[in-house]
Amino acid sequence: MAAHNELGKWGEETAVRYLKRKGLYIRHRDWHCGHKDIDIVATDEYGTQVIFVEVKTRSNTLFTEPELAVDREKIANLRSAANAYVKQFRINADLRFDIVTVVGTSDADVVVNHIENAF
Repeated sequence: MAAHNELGKWGEETAVRYLKRKGLYIRHRDWHCGHKDIDIVATDEYGTQVIFVEVKTRSNTLFTEPELAVDREKIANLRSAANAYVKQFRINADLRFDIVTVVGTSDADVVVNHIENAF
């Protein structure tokens, strides 16, 4: 597997651990609807809110902040996938879209930033 794929996989694992520590329940990871995907689908501790999470992982921020990679096209694709998810699982809860950024190359130097209600 390419190094960037390994970094991305590690970033998603890190994000899942972080969200669980915050008390969220992970419903699905890497959920697909055609070519569109949702990195993490979580719920709050009461199940009253479904949270669609986009994870962006970078080894450093020399060129740009990772959350800036979530552009209009990515937001539109995520909303489309979330709509399909809601229909498929008959979700009747509040919805939220978050971004979790993971910067670093190991657990020793990682910085996690959770942007709630990102869009």
